[in-house]
Amino acid sequence: MIDNLNWEAASVFIAFFALVTVLGFVASRWKAGDLNQLHEWGLGGRRFGPWVTWFLLGGDLYTAYTVIAVPALVYAVGAFGFFAIPYTILIYPLLFAVFPRMWSVCRERGYLTAGDFVLGRFGNRWLALAVAITGLVATMPYIALQLVGMEKVIEAMGFRGQGIWAHAPLTIAFAILALYTYRSGLRAPAMIAFVKDIMIYIFVIAAVIVIPIKLGGYGAIFDSAGAAFEAKGGNTGLLLNEAQVWPYITLAVGSAMALFLYPHSLTGILAASGPDAIRRNAIALPAYSIILAMIALLGLMGHAAGLKLSNPQDVVPQLFLKFFP
Repeated sequence: MIDNLNWEAASVFIAFFALVTVLGFVASRWKAGDLNQLHEWGLGGRRFGPWVTWFLLGGDLYTAYTVIAVPALVYAVGAFGFFAIPYTILIYPLLFAVFPRMWSVCRERGYLTAGDFVLGRFGNRWLALAVAITGLVATMPYIALQLVGMEKVIEAMGFRGQGIWAHAPLTIAFAILALYTYRSGLRAPAMIAFVKDIMIYIFVIAAVIVIPIKLGGYGAIFDSAGAAFEAKGGNTGLLLNEAQVWPYITLAVGSAMALFLYPHSLTGILAASGPDAIRRNAIALPAYSIILAMIALLGLMGHAAGLKLSNPQDVVPQLFLKFFP
């Protein structure tokens, strides 16, 4: 099970996992409140200022899905995979214009979720139930993507198991996450977001500097990726073909309109300390979109690196194993 384990990578992983676990359990003492109250447990008492909200929303929106799935789609199809960048830009004017007012209404009337808001605004329990169920159902595939991303990272470290042991590390990680979230509420992911987001920035900046240098520059990367897509054929390429333009636009716009309707995204908004904190984040959060564009480029680098993958989701782990031994 651990015969092929990359001990260096595993040691770093375990060290940071231990760090965030400790932070998750001690987070209940941060901005302390009565965690028996739902608004304290679920929204951190609505006391997260602009900086905390920025890290929390960044951690909520740019996750293992971002690091694994977006480059995987770019590696598989090319330009169409970049839809994730415009949709994370389109949403922020709406965030600036609409959600500060929504926060004020929710704060004044004690609403904690989108379902509470809909029930209070329209007085229809069935509509509120439909909103709540839709949010839960829509979040399930999103959670599945996070688990796939974590599993790919664990596999890249060389952990291989049989039967129930195949998913043992992921199960343990998920159980620990559930325990400290149950104990600390939203304060746990908010505190952990500081560590995670800083790690993502370091990881991305290192990748977009070191890997292109080793591959001969970005010109060589785009040439190699273009040749790979041309050989593959179909709806792949460095540019969208005519038939892909409207699907690309509607996918980006639809994803943008849905982004802050996900329960975890809206929770981050309602946990802010006030409308001004939300407006400041609508201005500052596009910094994460720049990072997302850099992450997407890793999919093209996979072709330039000569990776032949049966599963595109392996592109980022394999890139790092190759260039950061």
